Amino acid sequence: MTDLPKPPVAATRPHSFSVHGVRIDDPWAWLKDPNYPQVTDKDVLAYLEEENAYFEKVIAPLKPLSERLFKEMRGRIKEDESTVPQKDGDWLYWTDFETGGEYPRWWRKPVAGGDDALILDEPALAAGKEYFRLGAFSVSPDGRYLAYAIDDNGSERFEVRVKDLDTGDLLPDTIPGMLSEIVWTADSAGFLYGVANENWRTDNARWHRLGEPVESDVELFKEADEGYRVAVGETSSRKWLVVATGDHVTSEVYLLPADDPSAPLLCVSPRKPGREYDVDEHDGTLFIHTNDVDPQFRLVTASIDNPGEWVERIGPSKHFYMTGVDCFADFFIVEGRDDGLDQIELHRYDPAIAPVRLKFPEASYVAGLGDNPEYAVDKLRLSYESMVTPGTVQDYDVATGAITTLKVQEIPSGYDASKYRTERLNITARDGTQVPVSIVYPKDFPRDGSGKLYLYAYGAYGYAIPPGFSTSRMSFLDRGMAFAIAHIRGGDDLGQQWYLDGKLDKRENTFNDFVDVAKGLIAQGFTHQGGIAIAGRSAGGELMGAVVNSDPDLWGAVVADVPFVDVLNTMLDERLPLTPGEWPEWGNPVEDPKAFELIRSYSPYDNVKPQAYPPMFISGGLNDPRVTYWEPAKWAAKLRATKTDDNVLVLKTNMGAGHGGKSGRWESLKEAADEMAFVLWQLGVEE
Repeated sequence: MTDLPKPPVAATRPHSFSVHGVRIDDPWAWLKDPNYPQVTDKDVLAYLEEENAYFEKVIAPLKPLSERLFKEMRGRIKEDESTVPQKDGDWLYWTDFETGGEYPRWWRKPVAGGDDALILDEPALAAGKEYFRLGAFSVSPDGRYLAYAIDDNGSERFEVRVKDLDTGDLLPDTIPGMLSEIVWTADSAGFLYGVANENWRTDNARWHRLGEPVESDVELFKEADEGYRVAVGETSSRKWLVVATGDHVTSEVYLLPADDPSAPLLCVSPRKPGREYDVDEHDGTLFIHTNDVDPQFRLVTASIDNPGEWVERIGPSKHFYMTGVDCFADFFIVEGRDDGLDQIELHRYDPAIAPVRLKFPEASYVAGLGDNPEYAVDKLRLSYESMVTPGTVQDYDVATGAITTLKVQEIPSGYDASKYRTERLNITARDGTQVPVSIVYPKDFPRDGSGKLYLYAYGAYGYAIPPGFSTSRMSFLDRGMAFAIAHIRGGDDLGQQWYLDGKLDKRENTFNDFVDVAKGLIAQGFTHQGGIAIAGRSAGGELMGAVVNSDPDLWGAVVADVPFVDVLNTMLDERLPLTPGEWPEWGNPVEDPKAFELIRSYSPYDNVKPQAYPPMFISGGLNDPRVTYWEPAKWAAKLRATKTDDNVLVLKTNMGAGHGGKSGRWESLKEAADEMAFVLWQLGVEE
């Protein structure tokens, strides 16, 4: 396909400002509607629609391929999929899909026996809507009420509704603008939640009592620091309600008796800059997971009567990165990663009894606790998968150590794991650091450099990309390609220090790691320059923007979904919802000239230059509150005006969705199929 239509050209309008004595020119600043989150500017909307029309023209010849891919991907998903029922109190709960359904239905039935009861019908709630997402979902302790939250435009401003499960009726209680979990009080007469303020920041925890006007809800906690976010939860025993506040590096936790939410908040330990901690409870003892002395975290305990007096229970380990602790009636579970691989340890409360570490069969995998709502249990629900093993639900018998497989993800069109191979590699970055890479490929994949490879990464916020299973990915593998995940610094794949080594003034490590992984895969014969498609979304889209500026010749195709690319402008704008809370991650260029210069040195939008760029597929969401629509729009406009090549660049803006793209399992697959078709076309695999 060579005859491409002429792409849109965004107008330029003079706009400049100065920060720390530096003048910044931004002629595409007009693409940011000053009325956001309402986008009504006719010129802005016209440009986005023009880009969408261009996208449709470019993708039109690829539609037969895209439709084949969609059918392939859909054929690997069980149409009437259902989850394994799980007991919670007097009920068994599960979800299922109707054949062809976009959204799940939520069911329960009495443990003692009785009929299945449909408690929430997502397809009915989503009917006629371009976008639908279920947020919080919480059944009251007595099993009578269901409180749930919905978002029908992608803005992540949820509306809470309450359903009487005895009668099937909706209560008049409705709460708009919610952005939190929903946690019931012990008497089932009310619940805790948090509302997003006008800047989309949850700075509060509130208590709603059923039947009372929302205006009379009690504000239990109000956060003064605009960079902090407030969350609500409960301990595993459900004896205590949790109100937590914090940013990306500091946390502070308060407790309330679940049977007396009017009691004063109990502060576990006042915030200390740079210290994170979270809390569970067992029989009056707090179990506190914290990085107070080491970025690998440790476990300490304290009496509920003296919560600030911490005693070490499990010290930090050089190789084991402790990611979480969950208390149960007779034992507690420690989860973490040992040199990057998931581990689950069962500990008895008696420290004289040695802990048990669960064993898993593969060299690279993803494992963790599944849905375990009850406190007193003799079996634990686990989840397990790998890049070649479909998602598996298991029960672990605490007494015997036996693991029983309850369900393996079914692939209706068929799946033969023996057709694929997976490895975990270590590739040396330019500073000598060994960067892990998870890779899967067909068993007959050539290692002579002739192959094509899809490379994915994220690299921010301490978020690790697990080497899990994907049915969609098989469409690449079955066309002879390899698929790799680069576990670069900026995530916490190898521990919190791995995260710290990729943020703030070490941000360049993230970009360098990704480039060096690509070069290392070339050196090992997995692919060649120009034979690599790369992808990232959100902060991973920032990564895409940085590496196409630095090493454009390496890439054969680039997918940047909802990319965070206008980093300097966003971090300078304190009025944006996320900005103050993001400063611990990226730096504060408003007050710190060094942070300003650092961000300016790598911000993808600010560093677009006259050079040849690879083919690019860029997406955005008009209602996205996380990466605002104008970031990908401005970036695409500047790239078009600056790049020296004729390679195709498309910008697709979802006009009725947000950060996650379209909702519904089939609609989201259609978007994935378009992106995959673009990649296959540009790599010369298939048109």
